Amino acid sequence: MAQFLVERELTEEGPRRQDGVRPGSGPGAVRSVKVNLAESPLTWLHARGHLNDRQFAAGERLRADWERAELAPSVTMRWDPVRIAGGEPGLTPGERQLAARRRFDGAIAAAGPGLSDILWRVVCAGEGVPAAEKALAWPARSGKLVLELALDRVAGFYGVA
Repeated sequence: MAQFLVERELTEEGPRRQDGVRPGSGPGAVRSVKVNLAESPLTWLHARGHLNDRQFAAGERLRADWERAELAPSVTMRWDPVRIAGGEPGLTPGERQLAARRRFDGAIAAAGPGLSDILWRVVCAGEGVPAAEKALAWPARSGKLVLELALDRVAGFYGVA
């Protein structure tokens, strides 16, 4: 599988914005990380024509809300502040995290109880479709169709055109 590496700059306030302006540009060294965008199951499906642009955008919005809300499991308690640059103006970092959690919960509810299982496994947990089908005890090659239906509902929730 080909790699699609992207350099992401990290600051104390979070990742660098798309327009190249560093939020809170204060003194100090700036760290960066390389991210392989080709590792995402959604990117893999989109690159091969299994997902349209609307479904892919909805999945990326859902994953962004998952990450902003910091819903991923952790081994221990985290006491560091939430570092989210941008987002809703006038909100504190904690309020932004709660807003992302509300959006995530609303999107999962919009997908519905039968569709949210594979949606969470593929988009948020990063499982491949075959692994998600096996974990859910579904027939082979059924997960892609169910995932497309779930992403269509999530796209409607987010208002993705």
